Amino acid sequence: MKALHILTFISIALLAGCITGTRYVIWLDETDITKMETGWGTSKVNQSIDGNVLTIAGMTFERGIGTHAISKLLLELDGKGKKFIAEVGLDDETEHPDASVKFYVLGDKEILWQSGSMTAADSARRVDVDITGIDKLALLVLDGGNGINYDHADWANARIEAKCESIKSIAITGGDAAPYILTPSPPATPRINGPQITGASPGKPFMFKVPVTGDRPLRITASNLPNGLGIDEATGLISGRAEEEGRYEVIIHAENEKGTQSRPLQIVIGKHQLALTPPMGWNSWNVWACSIDQEKTLAAAEAMVTTGLIEHGWTYINIDDCWEAAERTSGGELLCNDKFPDIQTLADQIHDMGLKIGIYSSPGPTTCQNYHGSWQHELQDVQTWADWGIDYLKYDWCGYSQVVEDSSLDAYKKPYFVMREALDRADRDIVYSICQYGMRDVYKWGSEVGGDLWRTTGDIVDTWNSMFNIGFSQEENAPYAGPSGWNDPDMLVVGQLGWGPNLHPTRLSPDEQYTHISMWSLLSAPLLIGCDITQMDAFTLNLLTNDEVISVNQDMLGRQAVPVSRRDGIEIWVKELYDGSKAVGVFYTGGVADDPVDMFNWDNERKSRKVMVAWSDLRMDGTLCVRDLWRQEELGYFTGGYETEVPYHGVSLLKISAKQ
Repeated sequence: MKALHILTFISIALLAGCITGTRYVIWLDETDITKMETGWGTSKVNQSIDGNVLTIAGMTFERGIGTHAISKLLLELDGKGKKFIAEVGLDDETEHPDASVKFYVLGDKEILWQSGSMTAADSARRVDVDITGIDKLALLVLDGGNGINYDHADWANARIEAKCESIKSIAITGGDAAPYILTPSPPATPRINGPQITGASPGKPFMFKVPVTGDRPLRITASNLPNGLGIDEATGLISGRAEEEGRYEVIIHAENEKGTQSRPLQIVIGKHQLALTPPMGWNSWNVWACSIDQEKTLAAAEAMVTTGLIEHGWTYINIDDCWEAAERTSGGELLCNDKFPDIQTLADQIHDMGLKIGIYSSPGPTTCQNYHGSWQHELQDVQTWADWGIDYLKYDWCGYSQVVEDSSLDAYKKPYFVMREALDRADRDIVYSICQYGMRDVYKWGSEVGGDLWRTTGDIVDTWNSMFNIGFSQEENAPYAGPSGWNDPDMLVVGQLGWGPNLHPTRLSPDEQYTHISMWSLLSAPLLIGCDITQMDAFTLNLLTNDEVISVNQDMLGRQAVPVSRRDGIEIWVKELYDGSKAVGVFYTGGVADDPVDMFNWDNERKSRKVMVAWSDLRMDGTLCVRDLWRQEELGYFTGGYETEVPYHGVSLLKISAKQ
């Protein structure tokens, strides 16, 4: 009987995962790192962030986690840990003198160990920390003070000595919260959405789909169209060729059995009048990467229509890298590979839906994924794309680093001038997206080389850290944004994505996704969906179809928001609008840049702060009307300011206007 009691005790202890006096070794690479945030890329098990053997100052390691600053992981120990042991440093693949990081080990809101600043020249530093009694253990990598570029960081041989054989990775910022929908459904009556201005070159094919929600069937008409343009009254597609330059004040009228609506639309015909508002659409990279093919591209276009996204202004279906054939023809023509058997037919199908199609290339001999670039074939490639019916070009620096003449600013501008000249000679309008990650302050000269938009940052990933550091660092380039020249902080990371072929739900919490869309709208940023839109849930679709939020992005004045207040983890950004009102984003970002402890939501709870938005900060006064743009409701008239409650890592997006 006594033996039975002993066996029962041992069984209970085993079920609990702990036996007194037993010490387990739990390797960090055995834990769930899907909730580990990274500043770039995706953290990898037993590999560097680029997928190589973990190597620090010439020493290789079989086990560990390769990550990238800023990186965060929060582990729930429940007091069962004894020691945390690791070797840390910059991975040798960095190969750049600007790389520098700081490692931290934190426990229960206290710093237990820190490495100090480390560079690529430093040997691995050993971590050996007593974690007895710690409930939550946090691992943090910050950049060393000169930005996160090249900060490939390794937690090598990282392990926890514990009294139990398992621990739990938990969400860092309350990311386990359930999605919540704010935007009401569109009314049954007609509502004309999208931009109120569009442009094209004289004599080149024109195409603009008027986005309209409301019960079908709808009749959509337009008065005062330029000569050469007509409208399909069933779909709202305006097409043709307008020969005469000018600014045309068109009136769009939509009606169905439930009602009518009219709204002005300016059509500008002239040289370099594309992208008068930020482009909106879909890009293949963040979801499919090199697994993109013609079938997936067509499916994205069809989903753009069937989900109704097209009726909210979403327009472009853009193919990123990996579409090119292995060899050019004997005459130098660039062809598609087997994944795209007939891209011209694909373009026709997309155009027939009222959408536009984009392509990708590089000014170098190769693209980022080592496919053929357009170097020394610029005019030939543009003619090929024009013949196919391409409407948008993403032109990615990558391979040009092989042939750039020197490090001068003129050398960096040169390839983009060459492509601009080629685009101007084509009998087709092609939006020109310059992608070179903000090097040499491209926002100061992107318009000079003829770009319609230009990347100002490195690649985004679906973490708060990445989205925050990109989106909230755009203040300096604000004066350079405007019609036909937009700062591009990279694509949207909501919904199902994964850089192909395996997908996962975004790691951004619902609050963080509202922040993401709000900030990109305030920034007048190009809006390019990066998820699989064939399997969007109701939350993601709702997030992307709020016409009042989209109208902030598409406002024809073209101003970019700037911060007017940044204190105590609260940021207030303001954007001037064409009608004289202001869009205001109130963000509860937390102490991200201030204190390592504040970078974690230790209690994993959804918290909020009340924030007073003072009219004096907005350079406004009097009694003003406040509207909640996400909920699309009037909040009333207020004098002196307005107090709003903002969730952690979330936003209150308001429109402030004078009393009518």
